[in-house]
Amino acid sequence: MWRCTGPRWSGGAFGLGWYHPERGEERRSVLPAGKPLAFAVEGERRCLGVWRAGRRIVCPHAAVLDGAGARDQCPDCARLDRSRSVAADTMADDPRPYGVYLAYFGPDLLKVGITAAERGAARLLEQGAVGYSWLGQGPLMAARRAEALLGSALAVRDRFGKAAKRAARRSLPPVAERAAVLAALHREAQALPGWPEALQAAPYAYADHSEAFGLGRIPADPAAVGEVGALRAGSEIVGEVLAAAGSDLYLRQPAQGGDAVPVVVVDARLLSGWVLRAAAGKVTTADVVRAESGTDEGRQEGLF
Repeated sequence: MWRCTGPRWSGGAFGLGWYHPERGEERRSVLPAGKPLAFAVEGERRCLGVWRAGRRIVCPHAAVLDGAGARDQCPDCARLDRSRSVAADTMADDPRPYGVYLAYFGPDLLKVGITAAERGAARLLEQGAVGYSWLGQGPLMAARRAEALLGSALAVRDRFGKAAKRAARRSLPPVAERAAVLAALHREAQALPGWPEALQAAPYAYADHSEAFGLGRIPADPAAVGEVGALRAGSEIVGEVLAAAGSDLYLRQPAQGGDAVPVVVVDARLLSGWVLRAAAGKVTTADVVRAESGTDEGRQEGLF
């Protein structure tokens, strides 16, 4: 019985992860544009435990989770996870080098963050960053100080919510304009007094993810996109892969009458912990609502 472990980016391609509790095996399936999908969530959504030192520690309670949240851990496993976590500042002795990045999600959505250097741009893909540039690299605490410096001196935020990111994707300025905005911030950041001495500055080099995400295929009209809400046993999602950005998977819907939306977007983190089976029907039956306003605050997504 394979359980979905949510969105996975690898080699610049979006996919879903899978875990077999009895075998202890992990797999990944790629979901390229044009791929048809038709699945239903089955049974109960279960806690996926903790990923630690390259392996999964199974939840000792096999806890049942709510189908409305993106988090795929029960409270006990979440506490264990955060006991040794860069995101929770409980891993200050991590000897690995860390990169500090500037990310562009849309007009006025500029972010500073850090990620383990060995992960490369994977963190940027997972967050749905439209474009980015490295700012520097060095020890973890130096990277943290640089992140805090930009937050206090330049009011650069360290996170944005899901609704804001989705809204920004629908109407982006040209690539050259995005790159110019990030270049100006890069110059400001490296000119700040108090730059950590242990952090080696990185030259500005803009990278864009609009092609990898397929952003040009996402409808600009918010009325054309519906959002999948809470999942429950029996909920079915049917469609053709249109685009994927961060954890969001956009699906073109089969032709339907009435006021049905032509595209739905599902946060693939909602799939984690579920067993997925083939859909019995030919249309999406999961709860779908109209696009949000883009004003939520959100919280940190995933680990470093």
